[in-house]
Amino acid sequence: MKVIVLAGGTSTERAVSLVSGSMIYKALKKNGHQAILLDVYLGYEGETEGLFTNDTDWAANISAVSEQNPDLEAVKALRPDGDKNFFGPNVLKLCKEADAVFMALHGANGEDGKIQACFELMGIPYTGTDYISSAMAMDKGIAKDIFVAHKIPTPQGFRLKKGEKKEPIFPCIVKACCGGSSVGVCIAHNEEEFDKALEEAFRYDKEVVVEQYIEGREFSVGVMDGKALPVIEIAPKQGFYDYKNKYQAGSTVETCPAELEADKTAEMQEIAEHVFAALRMKNYARMDFMMSKAGELYCLEANTLPGMTPTSLLPQEAAAIGISFEELCEKILSYAVNA
Repeated sequence: MKVIVLAGGTSTERAVSLVSGSMIYKALKKNGHQAILLDVYLGYEGETEGLFTNDTDWAANISAVSEQNPDLEAVKALRPDGDKNFFGPNVLKLCKEADAVFMALHGANGEDGKIQACFELMGIPYTGTDYISSAMAMDKGIAKDIFVAHKIPTPQGFRLKKGEKKEPIFPCIVKACCGGSSVGVCIAHNEEEFDKALEEAFRYDKEVVVEQYIEGREFSVGVMDGKALPVIEIAPKQGFYDYKNKYQAGSTVETCPAELEADKTAEMQEIAEHVFAALRMKNYARMDFMMSKAGELYCLEANTLPGMTPTSLLPQEAAAIGISFEELCEKILSYAVNA
C-alpha cells in the first residue's frame, strides 16, 4: 500500500512525534509498503511524481528525542504562510494519493481532531480514532466530565482559566488542559508551589485542570478495537512520570504484564474498555491509571495517538502477547483501510 506517515507539526510534542513517525515508517517499509514520512507542517518541496516508489530514506534525518521544549518559533519561521495553512507543501496532495495516512502526530493540531476532521471531509483514510473522540479525549476537562457521567473512577478536580481563583486541596496535580507527554504538569504541596504550577501550565494552554494527587502505583492499558491489552506498570526511578522519565531510556522501570492480582488486572482492563466506549473511540488508544495505596483505581486520561517510540508503552503491551512492532503497525493500518 501507499502510506503517508504524518509526524512533526508544531505542538510541544513535536520531537516525540518525529521519533514515533520514524519508527512507524521503518516498520511499514519492512512490511513491504510504499511509505513516505512527512512533517505535516514543513511538508515536501519538490517534484512529487514517483515519490512513493523512489529509494529515499525518509527517516535518515530523524534523531532521538533530546529536547523537552523544541524551538517551535524557529520551526514556524520556516513557513511564512503557516498562519494561513497549517499543512506544509504537498502534504494534502500526497495524502490524497496514498491508500491511507498513518497518524504519528501527538498533541495539538494532530491529536485534537482538527486534522482528522479535514481528512473526513476529503475522504482520506487515516489511523486512530475519529475527530469527535479525538477532540473529547484531548481536552482533559471534557474527558473528566465524561468519566464522571459514565461513572468511571477518576481523581476529583476542576478546570481553571487564567484570572480565575479556586482553592485546591493539597497536594494536587496541575496540568495544561490540552497538553500531552506530561509537558506542563506539576505537583503542588502548598500555595507557593500551586502558583508556580499554574504559571507553568498556563504557558501551554489557556485553561488548566487541577485534580487531587493520588499517591500510589502508576499503570497504563492499551485498547485495540475495543479489547484491552495487558496492563503495564510504570515506576520512575526518580520523581513522577514526567517528560524526561517518559522518553529517556533507563529512567523508568516498566513491567508488563504488571505484577497485580488477577482481579485487579481484570478491573483495570474493564475500566479501560469502558473509557474507550464512553469516548466513542475507534482503532486504538491508551488509558493511564493510578492505583492508590488502598488499591483504588483512578483513570487519569485517555491518549488517542499513543507514542510509538522505542520506550513507548503500547508497543511493550503488544509485545507481551506476542505482537511485534511491525505486526502492531500492520494491525493499526488495517483498521484504517478496512473501516
